[in-house]
Amino acid sequence: MELQGAVALVTGANRGLGRRLAEELQGRGVRVYAAARDPRRIDVPGVTPVALDITDPAAVAAAAELARDVTLLVNNAGSATGAGLLSGSLDDVRLEMDTHYFGTLAMVRAFAPVIEANGGGTIVNVLSALSWLNYPGVGAYSAAKSAAWSLTNGARVELAPRGIRVAGLHVGYMDTDMAAGVDAPKSDPRDVARAVADGVAEDAWEILADDVSRHVQQGLAGGVPALYPELAA
Repeated sequence: MELQGAVALVTGANRGLGRRLAEELQGRGVRVYAAARDPRRIDVPGVTPVALDITDPAAVAAAAELARDVTLLVNNAGSATGAGLLSGSLDDVRLEMDTHYFGTLAMVRAFAPVIEANGGGTIVNVLSALSWLNYPGVGAYSAAKSAAWSLTNGARVELAPRGIRVAGLHVGYMDTDMAAGVDAPKSDPRDVARAVADGVAEDAWEILADDVSRHVQQGLAGGVPALYPELAA
């Protein structure tokens, strides 16, 4: 996809990766709608702030009506409750699914007709290496991201004949507020934003932004023993 002259809407653009994505895309000649639940927190010069809670159907519909010139949608908005599947609050588990799966699905359904009407384009769903793995400390998050990965695959097949490419970004931990309490190597969100922009420009189906994601993807072929060696003992 040609980025120069494209029009993008980036969700969760008030901080972290979303903010860096808005900056990176704008720097490549893209006109950017930067969406967040509180648009007053968006501080990227030159973008158009949009109030948007992706779990609110009315807000999603209003955003699609406002941004009718979009050709690139980046579904970045997310949540991280830290809820475990068996021990966490069911309300937190539902929040993860409402955000990462149902919220992303709502955005895809609302903006696919917009992008198609504008001659086609690209949708990027921000996933995670944790869409391929699940551990107790990230159980609800991983399950929701896994559902979003399946959604990405399904939407990819359905929307390709309509001139819309659906790409999935996989990345490990990033140096953002969401991962502030994680003691592990982290990618710079600026680097990840560049990888996303490069992937969109190259019409990539999948964007693997770091070695963690590449390693986990390779492990999928090995099944449970490769992904969870502690269970193979």
